[in-house]
Amino acid sequence: MNDKPSVLFVCVHNAGRSQMAAGWLRHLAGDTVEVRSAGSAPAGRVNPAAVEAMREVGIDITGQTPRLLRYETAESSDVIVTMGCGDACPVFPGKRYEDWKLEDPAGKGVDSVRPIRDEIRTRVEQLLAELRATT
Repeated sequence: MNDKPSVLFVCVHNAGRSQMAAGWLRHLAGDTVEVRSAGSAPAGRVNPAAVEAMREVGIDITGQTPRLLRYETAESSDVIVTMGCGDACPVFPGKRYEDWKLEDPAGKGVDSVRPIRDEIRTRVEQLLAELRATT
């Protein structure tokens, strides 16, 4: 990895889990990690319950837009974290992959999204600690 590793978070809609993970990593890592997120079938907007859950912890993800997963983005990422994107996630030799089994927040209220948000934070903190140990 170079001095500034890049992490790509991928889920189906790029509207909940991956946006919360990207928000946490931006918040915790600052400009030391390039943060990317995408979806295999992106939604039209970020999940409002995810936005509210993140706002509660002081992280604003309202300016984010769900994006389509592009081959080039995955290929140029150092770490690819999948969260239920299925077979749509490309696999590249030599990349670090993690598959986080997380409940999908789609259609859930903020009360149900909070535990997902907190689980994502724990996983992002662990990932960041591992990245810092290797750079």
